[in-house]
Amino acid sequence: MIVILKPQADKQQVDVLLRHLKEMGLQLNYSEGENTTLVGLIGDTTRIDVDDIAAYDVVARVQRVSEPFKKVNRKMHPKDTVIEVAGNKIGAGYFNVMSGPCSVESEEQIIMVAEAVKKAGASFLRGGAFKPRTSPYSFQGLEAEGLRLLLEAKRATGLPIVTEVMSETQLDLFGDVDIIQVGARNMQNFTLLKELGKSDKPILLKRGLSSTMEEFLMSAEYICAYGNENVILCERGIRTFETMIRNNLDISAVPLAKTLSHLPIIVDPSHAAGRRDMIDPLSRAAIAAGADGLMIEVHNDPAHALSDGAQSLDIPQFDTVMREIRRRVAFEEKELQVKE
Repeated sequence: MIVILKPQADKQQVDVLLRHLKEMGLQLNYSEGENTTLVGLIGDTTRIDVDDIAAYDVVARVQRVSEPFKKVNRKMHPKDTVIEVAGNKIGAGYFNVMSGPCSVESEEQIIMVAEAVKKAGASFLRGGAFKPRTSPYSFQGLEAEGLRLLLEAKRATGLPIVTEVMSETQLDLFGDVDIIQVGARNMQNFTLLKELGKSDKPILLKRGLSSTMEEFLMSAEYICAYGNENVILCERGIRTFETMIRNNLDISAVPLAKTLSHLPIIVDPSHAAGRRDMIDPLSRAAIAAGADGLMIEVHNDPAHALSDGAQSLDIPQFDTVMREIRRRVAFEEKELQVKE
């Protein structure tokens, strides 16, 4: 439920209204914009008498929110959320590229790739230490040692790191990680989402392989509902009947998420197709659709990568893609300025 306040509403009367709502056991999401101030009500609103709330002099109108997600809903929070991480802003037009290998394999490898992606213009280093794999016989990552090597690369290059957590039991190891990633297979691991909601770390939430947008946003709602509203959505392709690509990038997810939610959303073109030759065109599509960033897999020797080599760019290929990304992001920003 949303309570829209009248312009220039008396502050003392607003405080009286807010106290009344809190006494009813509701959580309040107060959002003050240039032209409109609203109060989002979260909790059991079925027992609220709309006429009782509307009777307050400071209230312009009251409306119910039909979607099950509340905290991540743009109706509750009209302004885009901007998440600040290690001096970088994500969301509301701030564009970031997160790059690095699917798996951390050695200190030499991760530092070499970190230096290369930083030079090309990436603002975050991504790398897998704990790897969820379909086969139990596939490389599962270096685990705690992989985290240590990521932190060595961070110290060497200054790049903040993004890496995936598999279980709430591992969270103690992630104290120095800048963004904790929740992979597609864990999108509905609600125990993990609740624990991440108690954290103050930014969370990168990947869409599940077969998840609807409502399910995706409800998973983000879990994290926000438990107290952590620093959530970045990531569209990484969904499973369809197509067999010539790994997944099918749902490019409509970007504008749809921006319509429904205030959270930033980035696109992972590497996992979307599973083919390095499609990373450049899918990145261009993501930029055109309004994505807040990209996550791109880069390896110094993709042919001998321990995981996902087929979808990883080598360093010269990444340099080429980054030049195209910079050109297009600059073009989009110029177009925006002209329209304004």
